[in-house]
Amino acid sequence: MKLSTKGRYGVRAMVDLASNYGGAPVSIKTISKRENLSEYYLEQLFSPLRRANMIRSIRGAQGGYVLCKPPKDITVGDVMTILEGPIEIADCIDGVECDSSDCCATKAVWEKIKRSIDDVMNSITLQDILDDYETIKNNKNNIKIVDRSE
Repeated sequence: MKLSTKGRYGVRAMVDLASNYGGAPVSIKTISKRENLSEYYLEQLFSPLRRANMIRSIRGAQGGYVLCKPPKDITVGDVMTILEGPIEIADCIDGVECDSSDCCATKAVWEKIKRSIDDVMNSITLQDILDDYETIKNNKNNIKIVDRSE
């Protein structure tokens, strides 16, 4: 199972906006360059995010996009659900009956997997991603190379 680019790129773009939260609006062109994503594709991703009131556009020469809520209040699950719809593991979990529904040995497994994925996606906020990135960046900068040849 692999998530589509819609969800993955959408989360990247939202993290980019989150990194500028409280500042000036960010243009699609800027996000496109920073994230190495197509401007056209970003426009397609931003349309449903705008309709869901996750982001808003600001017109004008200094315009662009901003988050409607603080990064700590937006989860990966929020973004993924808007862009991808709910994660579907198996039809039987989503209410579609199959021939084996009365005696299915694996239905409980699919339910656990779906619940685990949903729990993880709904527990990680854009702020968490920014904080983790800062920690990684700081740890990388604190690595000291020891020259033992001296």
